[in-house]
Amino acid sequence: MKKYILTKAALLVFIMTSAQTQEKLDTIYANEYKNVALFFPEEISQGITGAEHFVFTYNREKQQHFGLLQAKPGRESNLLVIGTNGSVFSYILKYKKQLSRLNYFIPEAERIGKEKPVVKDSVKDKKPQKNLNKKEDHYRRFCSYLLSKKQHIGRIKKRKNGIILSVENIVYNKEQLYFVIEIENRSSLDYDLNFLNLAIETRKKGKKKSLQRLYQDPVFKYNLPAKIGKKQTVRLVYVMPKFSLSKERRAILELNEKDGERNLKLKISHRFINNPN
Repeated sequence: MKKYILTKAALLVFIMTSAQTQEKLDTIYANEYKNVALFFPEEISQGITGAEHFVFTYNREKQQHFGLLQAKPGRESNLLVIGTNGSVFSYILKYKKQLSRLNYFIPEAERIGKEKPVVKDSVKDKKPQKNLNKKEDHYRRFCSYLLSKKQHIGRIKKRKNGIILSVENIVYNKEQLYFVIEIENRSSLDYDLNFLNLAIETRKKGKKKSLQRLYQDPVFKYNLPAKIGKKQTVRLVYVMPKFSLSKERRAILELNEKDGERNLKLKISHRFINNPN
């Protein structure tokens, strides 16, 4: 099975980079005594080595930007890494007893191609597609930056049956509100996510008090999982068009479990929405 995955990945890189076959790949050295850390510009989706005496480990459950490389004596091989945004990186691997370098910070310019090419329907679509990619690239970069910070806007949290839903931060940037959300599963069962929605709730005054709820669609979702494993925590970002709320209104974040009853509704006061970081 491992050989099949490697062959398929190698074929993909060959197709996507046929125009770059003359490009000389960098070499990374490793041994069995020390961890060599590789930091990539985007989270790692897949990492494959060409031989078993080279081992590349990375977090498969909670995607991160770095992986660790170790090696045993043997012939040279190669490392193929595919990022969550489809970027492809490839390096020659060699064993070396004495290592002069233990950390590699990989720039985006070193990617050799994309896992899937961008298909444009017609000549008319070129400008809109370019602008869309620019926006999404900005959203992605800023979301990644926010997840690296430890800034908190206040205590906005809801607990139920070992599931904790919280809004860590609300940030305003370029006409958008960024909601930094954390879902923690302290239970002994995996949590399959059905949906995570944001709505605006209005209290109607009068003899018969009622609530009216209007759902808001994010313009971008970053790091939204399909499952939160037991004893795991996931942090994600929802990018929403800028809005403000009166005292009679508030935001509601709804977390719903697929085929389960561990559902949470987190109320967010107008004060947090109107005073973002």
